[in-house]
Amino acid sequence: MKLSLKHIYLYSLIGLGASTLASCDSFLDREPITSVTPEAYFSTVDQVGAYVINYYSWLQNSRGQSLYHDKNWRSGMTLNDNNTDNLFSQSGDLNYFAGEKLVPSGKNFETYYSRIRTWNWLLEQVLPKEEAKSIQGDEATLKHYIGEAYFFRALAYYQALVRYGDMPIIDRVLTDDAEELKALAVRAPRNEVARFILKDLDTAISRLQDQGYMNNQRINKQTAQLLKSRVALFEATFERYHQGTGRVPGDESWPGKNMSYNQGKTFNIAGEIDFFLTEAMSSAKAVADHCTLTENSHQMNPALGQINGWNPYFDMFSSEDLSGISEVLLWKEYNLSIGYTHDAGYILSAGGDQLGLSRSYITSFLMQNGLPWYADNSGYQGDTTVSLEKQGRDERLQLFVMGEEDVTGSDPKDPKVAAKNDVTILDTIPLLTNSLELLDFTGYRPRKYYSYDYNQYHSNTVISTTGAVVFRAAEAYLNYIEACYEKNHSLDGDAMKYWKAIRKRAGVSEDYDLTIANTDLAKEVNIVNGTVYGDLAVYSGDQPVDATLYNIRRERRCEFISEGMRWDDLKRWRSWDLAINGHYMLEGMNFWDETYKKYENSTNPNMPKLKADGSSDANMSAASLSKYIRPMGRTQINNQLFDGYTWKKAYYLEPFGVMDFTLTATDPNNVETSSMYQNPYWPMTAGRALE
Repeated sequence: MKLSLKHIYLYSLIGLGASTLASCDSFLDREPITSVTPEAYFSTVDQVGAYVINYYSWLQNSRGQSLYHDKNWRSGMTLNDNNTDNLFSQSGDLNYFAGEKLVPSGKNFETYYSRIRTWNWLLEQVLPKEEAKSIQGDEATLKHYIGEAYFFRALAYYQALVRYGDMPIIDRVLTDDAEELKALAVRAPRNEVARFILKDLDTAISRLQDQGYMNNQRINKQTAQLLKSRVALFEATFERYHQGTGRVPGDESWPGKNMSYNQGKTFNIAGEIDFFLTEAMSSAKAVADHCTLTENSHQMNPALGQINGWNPYFDMFSSEDLSGISEVLLWKEYNLSIGYTHDAGYILSAGGDQLGLSRSYITSFLMQNGLPWYADNSGYQGDTTVSLEKQGRDERLQLFVMGEEDVTGSDPKDPKVAAKNDVTILDTIPLLTNSLELLDFTGYRPRKYYSYDYNQYHSNTVISTTGAVVFRAAEAYLNYIEACYEKNHSLDGDAMKYWKAIRKRAGVSEDYDLTIANTDLAKEVNIVNGTVYGDLAVYSGDQPVDATLYNIRRERRCEFISEGMRWDDLKRWRSWDLAINGHYMLEGMNFWDETYKKYENSTNPNMPKLKADGSSDANMSAASLSKYIRPMGRTQINNQLFDGYTWKKAYYLEPFGVMDFTLTATDPNNVETSSMYQNPYWPMTAGRALE
């Protein structure tokens, strides 16, 4: 039986196109190839390499956000933590947090299989030629490029796994036979998908060259090992904390159990969790022992004339050339002369980019002595200003969050610096401004990716060329620590060593036992009348974790500020459950004790009058609500998030679309005859989540 029009979508699993091949010199923005003629290409190693580099734009997280600064008028990777308990951006996500997300009437997972078949097609074209030695060029280089293809196929499957869970595993180019396509359109249990991903990554690891290859502008062995640890840790913890919800194979309510192709399968989830944790530890250790952490000079601000070089830790996120940094496994280079640039430099220097870090995030940082801020004799100075709040705290907070007394300009080329012959500081946070695109919503402005080079921020014309870290070794340290504790409920020698190294770099006491002993989980989560104001990660499901595990999670949260890890972490830990029957309220800095006085009687013509009456044009939340800024509480008019974020059980997995079912159904008029099944708590028809 040949393919009919109603099966066009399934046919997309086998199609591939590519038209133009570009240089494979570096990781720069290129449009994906759209058509390729097998007879004309892949006769040389360079052609294979050029094909692969064209798809580096697919280095994204599970939400489709780039793992580097995109070329646009925004603050780049800073935005990748949006819509979590770390960061508020613009107006909040009504789809998730006001329950408006729908099962689409069309297709919903096509993107990932389009990418997967891109790599299936390439491998089918190239592997036989590699074996026959018919591709001209260096064999080791060819081996590496094929390793990249396995990496990217694994990444595509991982992105799909995080979003959808159970997925069809298709590792070859399919024919145009409709029955074959429908037969293969069956959802493999998520643990099988995760194992397939690890297998692909093992193949990639065996082929890829070590860190340093092409100045770390292309995937290398350590990058693949790090991704392997990320995948394995995600799957292990997802299965542990979601078991019994219907999202894990073998659950009584798992929808896959009713499918004929799953009959006879048994699931040892405890064994699977242990397997994935073991894999996470071994691959993380391979990276952690290979690389060293970048030094922190413990200088928190540049002096006049200091642009780069004053703190290597800060420089890792703001320098143009990251090629010689051991911690950086993969990075993106930008080049003004050929138009590969971003705008993070200007946007971060000019204002808030309609975002702001949360108070919950700020309060998660320890004091330098290792005590939580609320502990007796911690040395905490209060929060009437951001700069005061940062005193004596974890140096990641001091370095990467801007306070009133922090330096904003040190480059003598900057006219403001030149006029003073001294550095400029952020003595007035622009919480109120007529420039809406630069609005600071919370008063906690990110400083990671900030540049003190005037050439990077002198105009809003997308001119920034500071490099972007895509993968770095610090994640391996933290993956190992978490996997070790999840597996053994204790820390081995390596985990202890890695944790102390992370804390030492952060300028925090290495005595994590002191931190654990003084941790009050109730104060960390801060639940008042069913509303959560603190750290969601204190809980997994409806149960708090122990203090050690929480502090491991805390470390991860503090280390990856503005790096887009938080969304997936909250999903795998099942930490959004607190917002199912209650709310999560994101707050900002303390405004109504002292800071409001700067704005109450301001004569600055560029600053609107302070208005906090809850009206449609209010620019600040009312003091009667909280002394802390509530970015979702500025107005009560048509504001579905005024009382905070809510969550639904369904949202841990994305729904399949109605057409995903009809195109795989024996009777296209009856979705129940599909070889696919819907994710838990979602309807098979278009509409909102059931729970």
